[in-house]
Amino acid sequence: MKSPKLRAVLALGAAAGVVALSAPAAVASPAGIVWETCPAGSPGGYDCGRLDVPLSYQDPSAGTATVAIGRLPATDQAHKLGTIFYNPGGPGSPGRFAPALTPALHARYDIVGMDPRGVGASSKIHCFTDPSQLEVLQRALGTFPLSAEAEQQQIADTKTITDLCEQNAGPLANHLSTGTIARDLDRLRAAFGEAKLRYYGKSYGTYLGETYANLFPGRVGTLALDAVDDPSRWATGPGPMSYRLAGYVDGPRALQSFLDACAARCTFDYSAILDRLATGPITVTDTAGHQVTVTYQSAIAQIHTYLTDAQAAPQLAAYLQSLANPALPIPASAGGPPDVDSLLGGGATLCSDAANPHDPAVWAGYARAADRVGRGFGPYDVYKTLPCATWDVTDTGRYTGPWNRPTAPILLLANKQGDLETPYDGAVRTEKLLANARLLTLDTYGHGSRGKSACVDKSLDTYFLTGAVPARGAVCAPDKGPFG
Repeated sequence: MKSPKLRAVLALGAAAGVVALSAPAAVASPAGIVWETCPAGSPGGYDCGRLDVPLSYQDPSAGTATVAIGRLPATDQAHKLGTIFYNPGGPGSPGRFAPALTPALHARYDIVGMDPRGVGASSKIHCFTDPSQLEVLQRALGTFPLSAEAEQQQIADTKTITDLCEQNAGPLANHLSTGTIARDLDRLRAAFGEAKLRYYGKSYGTYLGETYANLFPGRVGTLALDAVDDPSRWATGPGPMSYRLAGYVDGPRALQSFLDACAARCTFDYSAILDRLATGPITVTDTAGHQVTVTYQSAIAQIHTYLTDAQAAPQLAAYLQSLANPALPIPASAGGPPDVDSLLGGGATLCSDAANPHDPAVWAGYARAADRVGRGFGPYDVYKTLPCATWDVTDTGRYTGPWNRPTAPILLLANKQGDLETPYDGAVRTEKLLANARLLTLDTYGHGSRGKSACVDKSLDTYFLTGAVPARGAVCAPDKGPFG
């Protein structure tokens, strides 16, 4: 689940606000964008700006919110074709500073990213008023309980967080649905003078693109949606949204693909490792010389992270080998602390969008059912949406369908061997659900297809440059296997 993906937000949140340079300070464009100097220490090559948008598109008197943007100019300005907008996933992940996508697209298009409202340098909510309150966040999010007592503690801790958000977050918390963010995206399209939207979205960014396409079907130009969320299951249905999306189904599939690739070089017994961790933590040393206590839950989270990228197979192999033989070092972890405000802004988006039960006690039953399908991955996924049981955020701008409004062709990308965030079957369903979509499959595991296959990238180039989509049922091979 970019996707209902609080773990992904934890990993990416620290990047919020790290940006680039360029245009003159405080110069307003006719379209309403104010260009300004990017923060000191940011990577170069970008223009930074901001756009004020309505806080509520249903109530113009409610005030405004600010959306931060970054523009990566086309390298061939003389032959520029226009603008591609970008979202990296989440919800809650900053997207202001987009990658080049492909060399051909970077040459012919300006690429514009935004920090969605609630995230990064855009208008944000603030749930915590004291640093000590962060302790409950660390206990409650990104994990799952293994006992009835732990379940009650997680429910209590999660309610403490959502109570603090309801007390302190202010009116913005009720205007963070993807329907509202899609309307912000349409304001950006108009501000840049684009008659139709060109867009690349990954993970949660696919749900944003699907929402845009059905709110504004006549304004769809070229939408490439990579690592596809099923919009119908995201927004509606029984049980927790994180259970409906069923990323845990692809957990065993991706894991088996990794184990098959690792067979000639790996000597550990995966099931035995989980059995051992289920009895208690293991203490190991990482490659930086730090002692690390690994629990069953933290191991599942780390394995999940490694399986989102087939090229991380060597690190996953070393990690599992260390858990099997604690005398061996595990790979040192990277990354800094999360941007908590962006994390919770993304949570507000997720809880605004999706139908979820209001009784937190029912999560345990869904977690057990999911665990029978994907050991460990099931409860890890399901408990991501526990805050939605007690966080009463409602946005009148929420969009719940229909999802089949006629549009120009939309390109879908998905990984056949398993994607733990956005399962492959969700992409297959979405190709049938949208009115005019075409799925291009990459024959690997992991989360996202762009940049992993020359075949996929060539199809992206062709799509944005000509509007043509691949043949139905087309499959691409990755450039490299999991171990190179």
